[in-house]
Amino acid sequence: MDIATFSGILVFLGFVFAAIFMGGGGLSGFKPFINVEAFLIVMGGTFCAILVNYPLSAVIKVGNVLKQVLTSKGEDTSRLVSTFVSLSQKAKKEGFLALEVDVKAIDNDFLRRGVQLVIDGADHEFIRNMLETELDFIRERHKVGREIFNALGTYAPAFGIIGTVLGMIMMLSSIEDVAQVPKLMAVALAAAFYGLGAGYWLFLPMAGKLKHRSEEELFVKEIIIRGVLLLQSGSTPSVVEANLKAYLEPSKRITVKKETKPAPGAGPEAENGQAAV
Repeated sequence: MDIATFSGILVFLGFVFAAIFMGGGGLSGFKPFINVEAFLIVMGGTFCAILVNYPLSAVIKVGNVLKQVLTSKGEDTSRLVSTFVSLSQKAKKEGFLALEVDVKAIDNDFLRRGVQLVIDGADHEFIRNMLETELDFIRERHKVGREIFNALGTYAPAFGIIGTVLGMIMMLSSIEDVAQVPKLMAVALAAAFYGLGAGYWLFLPMAGKLKHRSEEELFVKEIIIRGVLLLQSGSTPSVVEANLKAYLEPSKRITVKKETKPAPGAGPEAENGQAAV
């Protein structure tokens, strides 16, 4: 669970509720904001516009994209570097084929495939092309998901204005019935409230979070590509460590040292255990 995302959504919602409660005379103050007609105009129109703009297959995947926004966790880059150092230590002593056992214990699918290519004896350029091609496809998939949420953030305020205009037209067309004026005015203003709120409180911030998630994931995969290529070239553990630590923040570089340092009296078994991180 992403605490920051949930906190941002819930805390602002709490501020809105508190403002309505204090300024509207208690629970009765919420009544004007509960407007089904306005909600249908804004949300229905927004998602219909998304269906017009994007293929159905892309829209269906919005749920998976939303899940990534709310629950995705970043990769521990210092642990990733430690893994490569441990793998290179074992490869230097026992050869690439000895890494077969360690590959099965690796959780990261991209890393597992990269190391498997090294074990299978693929050359430097083949490995680079394979992994960078996959990286390009990942970048494109992320781009589509981000664009959909950006579009939602653009369309929702627009349909809020459409709902406001619609409510004003309905109000002016029945101006002789004074009793209907407050209700129609509420529809008009509630539509603007829903549209602006959904666009600037939910959809656009989620698009921004998706951009951050995408950049974070691509950065991790760039570290993996670099590590796999160093491993394939037979670089020493110290060279692997020095190269990959350049990607890390200074505070995380210390953690790499701690994780890769063998315990006193530890033999090859301890190194193999680290390689399976």
